[in-house]
Amino acid sequence: MKNILLLFTALFLFQLNSAQERKLPIDTMVTTQHSVTINGTPINYTAQTGTQPVWDEMGKPIASLHYTYYTRNNIKDRASRPLLISFNGGPGSGSVWMHLAYTGPRILKIDDEGYPVQPYGVKQNPYSVLDVTDIVYVNPANTGYSRTVPETGKEVDRDTFFGINADIKYLAEWLNTFVTRNNRWRSPKYIIGESYGGTRVMGLSLALQNQQWMYLNGVIMVSPADYKVIRVGGPVSEALNLPYFTAAAWHHKALPPALQQKDLLDILPESEEYTINTVIPALAKGWNISDSEKNEVAEKMSFYSGLSKQDILDQNLSVPTSFFWKNLLRDKGSYTVGRLDSRYLGIDRQKLGMRPDYNSEITSWLHSFTPAINYYLQEELKFKTDIKYNMFGPVHPWNNEGDNTRDNLRQAMAQNPYLNVLVQSGYYDGATTYFNAKYTMWQIDPSGRMKDRFSFKGYRSGHMMYLRKEDLENANNDIRDFISRTLANGKSAKY
Repeated sequence: MKNILLLFTALFLFQLNSAQERKLPIDTMVTTQHSVTINGTPINYTAQTGTQPVWDEMGKPIASLHYTYYTRNNIKDRASRPLLISFNGGPGSGSVWMHLAYTGPRILKIDDEGYPVQPYGVKQNPYSVLDVTDIVYVNPANTGYSRTVPETGKEVDRDTFFGINADIKYLAEWLNTFVTRNNRWRSPKYIIGESYGGTRVMGLSLALQNQQWMYLNGVIMVSPADYKVIRVGGPVSEALNLPYFTAAAWHHKALPPALQQKDLLDILPESEEYTINTVIPALAKGWNISDSEKNEVAEKMSFYSGLSKQDILDQNLSVPTSFFWKNLLRDKGSYTVGRLDSRYLGIDRQKLGMRPDYNSEITSWLHSFTPAINYYLQEELKFKTDIKYNMFGPVHPWNNEGDNTRDNLRQAMAQNPYLNVLVQSGYYDGATTYFNAKYTMWQIDPSGRMKDRFSFKGYRSGHMMYLRKEDLENANNDIRDFISRTLANGKSAKY
């Protein structure tokens, strides 16, 4: 009897300790069935959500990545059906943003401009691209439910995961396994990345070709972050912000009447032309610029930005975006404007300053996305876990050295005549500006020999332009059209 009691006690303690371990299975999957109506057509689909390992060279799991994979049911020829592989950015951001607000079959319950609405939750996405492509949303290591193995400690080789080139290398290998497991080698493939995800997918385009022998039909960059410009500083990086200033100021009716009375798309080309032909050369001159030219440029920059001439002169024509967010509306209600979406307003403790106290847009987004993704994965997709969903995960310090991703994409396109690029940006994005995205496109292929394989689409919203209902519809249709016109349809891959 005593031995039996000891056995039960030991078993109870083992189960208790096991229950207290908060970890995910390294390799698991849950499958559920759903339906959605897209553009008036009812569509039945399968959702698979689970984890798939990242292995080291000895076959030992060193990370487990969480993903959600949607396939339309009743497809007779899966080989000809496209696969869209989706990443968000950060680095360190989960794949929640585009998953639950853009291309997926369910989107947030928010108002038509993208602001939170209680009770939180999700609803059908009538504009999802699931009608034309299957979709997989991938969470890189330490984002979403994805984790390194072990989760912490000296055993974790951070150099394997947390850097531009490391991130690209292990994700390309992971995608090889995913495509093999799901029998998608014959399918046309597209990768989409938002923000830092733009850097990621530029690099993946070549890594998939040269390391995994996986060729793509399309790369889609949503509000892309190009680290060859962002955080670099200097005349080009600083000047490229002016067209964004114009757009945001126009939205807040802060421009002079001569510009304000025109439509946004009528004034942006003026600002872009002035930036390229005048502002960049003026900033390049530094102290060598004459006083008269400096005054003339400051006056015109004021005209195109809504800031005062004196504010611009005080900063030697180089106006930080943070100063713009803080001071655009300084004398017009003293609100700050959002970094990632300058339609959003904030309230600071003090009126004067060089930067806002907080990013008004990201607090609004976390307000609605966090409860929605936790509800959706656990209750609708039946993926039960005590693991915290990392909206932003512990991936820093991040190694930005050796960034050749821009040229990686050029090389991938040169090697693969099928490969086309779509860039999507919101005019009111002050972090990865729309004009920065245009500049990146121009620099990827400076020869211009492949320029017909690039396309740019702009929207009257911010970084996550799809939060605005009108842009949600338009942007999904732009992806749908991009996929349609870049399918091979029997045409040979040759020049």
